[in-house]
Amino acid sequence: MQTHEVLQATATPLGGAAYPQGPYRFIGREYLNITYRTDPEAMRALVPEPLEVVDPLVRFEVIRMPDSSGLGDYTESGQVLRVRYQGQDVDYVHNMFLDNGPAISGGREASAYPKKLGRPRLFVDSDTLVGTLDYGSLRVATATMGFKHAVLDPEQARAEIAIPTMMLKLMPGYDGKPRIAELVRTQIQDLTIRGAWTGPARLELHAHALAPLSDLPVREIVSASHILTDLTLPGAELVHNYLAA
Repeated sequence: MQTHEVLQATATPLGGAAYPQGPYRFIGREYLNITYRTDPEAMRALVPEPLEVVDPLVRFEVIRMPDSSGLGDYTESGQVLRVRYQGQDVDYVHNMFLDNGPAISGGREASAYPKKLGRPRLFVDSDTLVGTLDYGSLRVATATMGFKHAVLDPEQARAEIAIPTMMLKLMPGYDGKPRIAELVRTQIQDLTIRGAWTGPARLELHAHALAPLSDLPVREIVSASHILTDLTLPGAELVHNYLAA
């Protein structure tokens, strides 16, 4: 294989890349979001500068993605922190756990999503929407919400999930020192809200050394939403280079 052919490859292994090139289109993407207020000092300890913590809000989310172009059918869960960047409210993706190899590889390599292998589920149990996250064989999160108790304003749903999103990308060089240390930004595009609801909700987080969601403890449930969408995830853009600071 010649050099120009190597440079045209999406990813390794050559001839069978771990993930296809984006952007990625999602049909029937379904969210269970529970926003809660946490301990402000615990959140500040996990948010990298130049991002700022104003109100310590965390969104625990479980997302079903049954139709994802190039990636297939999978489920994802994690914590997203509401922060401020240059005077604008943005979301900072703190952690993500999912059950799909291409999405993990592509999210980390081609972008900056902090993805790890986990076993999230989103399902309806009688009259309750349930989201769970297992890391290995252990349960680390359980979220419950009354199923479609009240209609949520579609514009409120849009504002909740389409806010600009920031992520931290860290990659070491071969000498063990940082080779890439960047803050990047992305934002959902071509978003259609197919349905949105709210209801009473609860969230339980369990301590785990390698899936430490409970390091951001639940102090107060602020809101809950169940949102059904179609959308596109574009690539990311650089906003801050820590190595050039």
